[in-house]
Amino acid sequence: MKPIGFTESLRYLAVGWRLMRTPGLRRFVWMPLLINLAVFGLLGWWLNAWASEWLASWSVFAQLSDWWIVQAVETLLRWLFTLVLLFSMSFLFTLLANLIGAPFNGLLAERVEAHLTGNYTQPAPSLATLIRSIPRLMGSELSKLTYLIVCMIPLIIIQFIPVINLIAPLVVFLFGAWMFALEYMDYPLGNHGALFRDVRKVLGKRRRVAFGFGSGVAVLSTIPLINLFIMPVAVAGATALYVDHLRDTYPATPTS
Repeated sequence: MKPIGFTESLRYLAVGWRLMRTPGLRRFVWMPLLINLAVFGLLGWWLNAWASEWLASWSVFAQLSDWWIVQAVETLLRWLFTLVLLFSMSFLFTLLANLIGAPFNGLLAERVEAHLTGNYTQPAPSLATLIRSIPRLMGSELSKLTYLIVCMIPLIIIQFIPVINLIAPLVVFLFGAWMFALEYMDYPLGNHGALFRDVRKVLGKRRRVAFGFGSGVAVLSTIPLINLFIMPVAVAGATALYVDHLRDTYPATPTS
């Protein structure tokens, strides 16, 4: 298969949006969509109320000086912190939504792949298949959570290191893009028996693909209203990306 880069992988979010509205796939979209709406709606409302009040009262340099340069630095730090907070919370909300909706996302990825390949040899999803998939998917989500916690420790530390903390938003964004790629590519790959470490290995060899797709998800996850639809769009887009370009990296063998 022809290798692709950053830009080509980014466009698969548009492919995911088109697939999400395809007749025959819509019924597998509703549950992930409702879960995302609930998580982003409730937690977004809480975050907005908390962050608005906290940022309004925060003034690091209030007791130091009234000089314009100090005020400019304070404003810059406020913006940097707000960007990190906004992106971090968007990512955590998405992670929580995926943890709740993992079984439904797995079914959506399975049906999207069948639609794209024309291979409907697997039986139609049922309540029994949904229940059987829960242990594997929950194990995968917990592996992602552990990986996230371990990697977030140094990212939190650099927030408090002068000068280095100025590039913290970029570092956090790149890490988030990487995690989003792992998160959503795990569904099509996991349907063929891949463990989380296998997904990391596959994307580690195709970092431009991972950062292209993950960056698009990261940006859209921070945009109000659009982020409500990002989960099913990203699942469908990641599955299309797998079918078109990554099947040769992990054999499409049926799971038991």
